[in-house]
Amino acid sequence: MTRTPENAVRLLIVGPPGAGKGTQATGIAERYGIPAISTGDIFRKNIKEGTELGKLAQEITSRGDLVPDSLTNDLVRDRLAEDDAQGGFLLDGYPRTLAQVEALTALLGSQGVDLDAVISLTVDEDVVVERLLKRAEEQGRVDDNEETIRHRQHVFREETEPLLAVYRERGLVVEVDGMGSIDEVGEAIAAALAAKGIQA
Repeated sequence: MTRTPENAVRLLIVGPPGAGKGTQATGIAERYGIPAISTGDIFRKNIKEGTELGKLAQEITSRGDLVPDSLTNDLVRDRLAEDDAQGGFLLDGYPRTLAQVEALTALLGSQGVDLDAVISLTVDEDVVVERLLKRAEEQGRVDDNEETIRHRQHVFREETEPLLAVYRERGLVVEVDGMGSIDEVGEAIAAALAAKGIQA
């Protein structure tokens, strides 16, 4: 199904590290016929293609600094202007700050649209920590110890809760239990979106 601006679906997915966000993002993109847009992928693509924004991003990250909101906002704005995003999109990894929420709201508002839903994957932290420790062991990631993993979960909560609070006030958040199998979680997301009137 090819979506048009008239039947566009604009989604955002949020979840802590290890919640299976990337996997679900791919499934949602396929189900709803929209591109899954990850800010990490946008940065890598711009850096690889040597765009002006890419060069700037590479310079900043190579110093070990975080890319400022303004640059991230510009990259996302350019990506959302591409043809494949005219029928909607699923954002993953953006917005990460309240300033980015405002920028995204202003960008969509200038087009007379808004997000349709914010999918929040909820997980049991202890189970996720176990899952990530097992994955680290299998992939030989020595830096993924329990302390590091729990710290990342904590940072996610600290940074993301304020954003979710804003979207909750707007009635956009759909909470989905991320603890089932990939298919179960995918079905739960589809059911939660359908309950908001968003059909595949």
